[in-house]
Amino acid sequence: MQYDIAIIGAGPAGLSAAIYAQRAGFKTICLEGNIHGGQIINTPEVENYPALGRISGVEYAMNLYNQAVGFGATVEYAAVEGVDFTGEVKKLATAAGVIEAKAVIVANGVVRRKLECPGEEKFTGRGVSYCATCDGSFFAGKTAAVIGGGNTALEDALYLAGLCEKVYLIHRRDEFRAAPHEVQKTLSNPKVVPVYSTVVEEISGTAKVESIRVKNVATEEVSTIETAAVFVAVGLIPQNSILEGVLTLSEGGYILTGEDCKTNLPGIFAAGDTREKTLRQLVTAAADGAIAATAAAAYITAALAGIAQKTAKEKAGTTAKKPAKAAAPAKRVATKTAKAAAPAKKAATKTGKAKK
Repeated sequence: MQYDIAIIGAGPAGLSAAIYAQRAGFKTICLEGNIHGGQIINTPEVENYPALGRISGVEYAMNLYNQAVGFGATVEYAAVEGVDFTGEVKKLATAAGVIEAKAVIVANGVVRRKLECPGEEKFTGRGVSYCATCDGSFFAGKTAAVIGGGNTALEDALYLAGLCEKVYLIHRRDEFRAAPHEVQKTLSNPKVVPVYSTVVEEISGTAKVESIRVKNVATEEVSTIETAAVFVAVGLIPQNSILEGVLTLSEGGYILTGEDCKTNLPGIFAAGDTREKTLRQLVTAAADGAIAATAAAAYITAALAGIAQKTAKEKAGTTAKKPAKAAAPAKRVATKTAKAAAPAKKAATKTGKAKK
């Protein structure tokens, strides 16, 4: 099926783009390989989005989804497996079929980075988790460990402190990278125990997680921490492998664009966490979506205007050529008339002679 604008991803950037595109009168579809909402659904409370006050990530995602669908956007749960951006019509291959569009917005977001240590894969789903708000309640009253030092890690630790008996917050550096107010708020909770300059070497247990072996990178001291759960929050990875060699990417795999969200290919735009940028927040993702949708709409409008102008020129050229061809017989008629006038001239001459 063909759409005006196809959006890869249904997170804050993708759904915001869908709202702006549909309101501008363009038929739009969002293709999502997982669940709509993106990473924000893992955030228990959003408090820095202008004018919203406090709202849960899940509630925000549902409101955004309902707004986009309410304006007429289509959300289809199918992962994009391949792309073809070579022609005027862009093609996106999914398990459900090929989606065609005049413009594409890539807003596929990021996924959580893994620790890549022994035991992580074995105990995933049995104590190892990448979503504190999803799985935290399973460990109520128990000890948990959060690995990471950014905003997400501290948010997870604070959320788990409301459920667990104790929460170890383990970071490989000697200070946290999160916003100062997040650090202060999290460390002021007596249930949160910070562990600095430490990395996880192994996750152990029998049927489920029972402990982790950690190493202090400064002293090289190795110790064991008993815990029932390990929540991993050590960074993000862009999902742009299918775009390698198609779009220009940074060394980290993020799409390179200007602030207008335009990529190196005409008609292809990128919005949200998937593009290279200095700040990745909910508000910047939504802003990117609005910018990308507006740029895509302008691209389609300009393309249609170009086609219309080209068609008009072709018609004008055809019309101008037809009278030139029709004028040729008229010229011949005029010549015959001129020839016919010659005998009359001769006759007049003879008459003049007769009078003499």
